[in-house]
Amino acid sequence: MAVDISSIPAGLLPADGTDWKSVTTGESGAMVLHDRARGRFAKLAPAAYRDDVAAERDRITWLGEAGLPTASVLAWRSNDEGACLITSAVAGVPADQLDAAALRRAWSGIAAIARDLHDLPTADCPFDRGLASMMPLARTTVAQGRVQTEFLPLPLQQVPPAHVLGQVEDDLPRRQRQEEDERVVCHGDLCLPNILIDPDTMRVAGLIDLGRLGVADPYADLALLLANARETWPDEVTARAADHEFGELYGIDLDAERQRFYLLLDPLTWPA
Repeated sequence: MAVDISSIPAGLLPADGTDWKSVTTGESGAMVLHDRARGRFAKLAPAAYRDDVAAERDRITWLGEAGLPTASVLAWRSNDEGACLITSAVAGVPADQLDAAALRRAWSGIAAIARDLHDLPTADCPFDRGLASMMPLARTTVAQGRVQTEFLPLPLQQVPPAHVLGQVEDDLPRRQRQEEDERVVCHGDLCLPNILIDPDTMRVAGLIDLGRLGVADPYADLALLLANARETWPDEVTARAADHEFGELYGIDLDAERQRFYLLLDPLTWPA
């Protein structure tokens, strides 16, 4: 859908005659536009969320400099009315658009990029999204009644979010100890739409949507990735086999209870 440029505050988008197309309205009211001809995206946000877009800009730059494939920051514009981040497009197909057979072919590459990301030196990463940051956000989101319950595991979508938070709180001391022992650089939203696959080689072309990148427990990524992939696998037998293969490729004995903790916590940290 074409965008009415006149509706966007002056000075945020380049005045170069680009035919921007609307992609989606993202979190925090951000608008994402695509310039197919020049191979770039623009993310616009109102002034109240300028810091969120700036944080994503800084994370994209950091991850690229760390040597992992991602977009490049092309421009940054900010004024009293909002902010605009312009990045290069990453050539590839979002992994959630692959069928089960194609996803299985890409699975080893996905495990490898997760391992490469988590192997980056945490001392070099200036961003944090560990439990000390995520728990206050979850508590506030629940207290303000802003939980997007559709993000919760299906059996819990009708359960009051305060009860879900209570389960997280009960398990928190154990998970804090695990995080202290095993902190890695996490994507923060490592689900299939944010992993782009080269359809010719079935290798990972890049990681996108890095606004939550930071140091955390590796299961903050792994739980989301494996749960999201279950929406592609045709049955539970295939899903369990894929999980087992992922564990072997990544080099981990998967902990189901640790996965469950992060599947409960993560939806509480995305306020509506």
